[in-house]
Amino acid sequence: FMAQRSAHLVPIALLVFGLAGILLLTISTENVQEEPELRYGIVLDAGSSHTSLYIYKWPANKQNGTAVVTQHSKCHAEGEGIASYAGQPGAAGQSLEACLDHAVKSIPKDKHQLTPVYLGATAGMRLLHLSSPELSTQILKEVGQKIQSYPFDYRGAAILSGKEEGAYGWVTVNYLSENFIKYGFEGHWFSPSRPTVGALDLGGASTQITFATQEKIENKDDLMKLRLYGHEYTLYTHSFLCYGKDQFLMTLLAHIMKSQGYPQSVTHPCYPADHSRTVKLSSILDSPCTVKYKPSSYDPHASVTVHGSGHYEYCLGNVSEVFSFNSCPFSQCSFDKVFQPNVTGGFMAFSAFFYVHSFLQQVTGITASSPSELQDVTKKVCSMSFTQMMLLAPEQKSRLHYYCAASVFLNTLMLRGYGFNDTTFPHISFQKKVADTMVGWALGYMLSLSNLLPAEQLELRKALTPGVWGSLIFLFVMLLAAVLSFCLFRVYNGQNKKRGSESTI
Repeated sequence: FMAQRSAHLVPIALLVFGLAGILLLTISTENVQEEPELRYGIVLDAGSSHTSLYIYKWPANKQNGTAVVTQHSKCHAEGEGIASYAGQPGAAGQSLEACLDHAVKSIPKDKHQLTPVYLGATAGMRLLHLSSPELSTQILKEVGQKIQSYPFDYRGAAILSGKEEGAYGWVTVNYLSENFIKYGFEGHWFSPSRPTVGALDLGGASTQITFATQEKIENKDDLMKLRLYGHEYTLYTHSFLCYGKDQFLMTLLAHIMKSQGYPQSVTHPCYPADHSRTVKLSSILDSPCTVKYKPSSYDPHASVTVHGSGHYEYCLGNVSEVFSFNSCPFSQCSFDKVFQPNVTGGFMAFSAFFYVHSFLQQVTGITASSPSELQDVTKKVCSMSFTQMMLLAPEQKSRLHYYCAASVFLNTLMLRGYGFNDTTFPHISFQKKVADTMVGWALGYMLSLSNLLPAEQLELRKALTPGVWGSLIFLFVMLLAAVLSFCLFRVYNGQNKKRGSESTI
């Protein structure tokens, strides 16, 4: 009788457990956010002296319309900037191959076709476009074809305006300084509502100054508005073409040559007294930046010998003459008749600003954190012989001859040009990297362009809470035990019946 009763209870138990499981499935669930996949982007920074490739990555979801971007890796191409390959068909594109191969290996293969790649050329190509638009167009076409031969999503090769270069550098500086968005201890991104800092960029062929200001910007060509992370910023930004370190030093030499009547041998007050070098006239006078110093006729294959005299005052006088501080069509100007509001707040100075300032600290042991200190260390460097500098910085042998000129240029540009003083200069931070990321316009370019990249929706799936899952597992175990008990009972009951039949026979 008990065996028959158990046989009836097992199906009932199965039914009860099954109904309970169905009821549990009707319990409200929670949305569980899946981790978004990473997206990648490539920016080729085609500068005047060299080309660098930067790979950035960001989660597919975005913060207030702009992706949270970090640097994945970088590659510096061998050789000079792409503008230097003018008249050499295919050479500019070939110079990018090693870095593009690096990108293929660095980015997951299944992301290649989804990875946008941009090439931005700066002042070197701006100068080439001024002197030979056909050659600059040909180079951009060649590098574009080379990039398109790789499995990425090619978005174009373009010459950035000085305004864009300055603004994107400002974006990079403030992003790395976490002035736009910050990752908190709670594990969430939030806006810190901190004031932004200005950006000072000194490249090979141009220099840029960019900062947010409440003052009226009298020249609208220097006004730029950017929207990042849900906020809009009004910027003053200006780029001075030909005031990059390399082009300025070339212009300075052309100015000295002209002032001395273009002799075969000139005295350079900014070079060390025990140093001399011979340079081709074409390397100095063929640049658009030195047009006004070019004689009516000259042999481009001829050379000039430059002897240093190490004279700070004469060096300062020649450097100042390259600038124009005479007239201003606005209420106030920096130099060369360019409007500039008063500098305010903190600034980050990078690229050649950092390298020149770092050299001054290295050879003098002085921090150069005030205008007077900057002038003092510059005078010390200009009084040093080449031999003395070699002892202090032997690793920079090929560049030692120009550091006095570059330091005087930096002084004149920052103090007399931009108007930094005892109050504002100490708020300048000279930086090469921030958070292991190179400071420059490329990251800001990708951050801004990421507004154009579609954000994938976060994938949400329905999921039961841990408590409900525990209950279901318990019921499953009980159900399994009941099924096994029922099966064992049927087997046992069948065997008893079989024995009963055999006994009867």
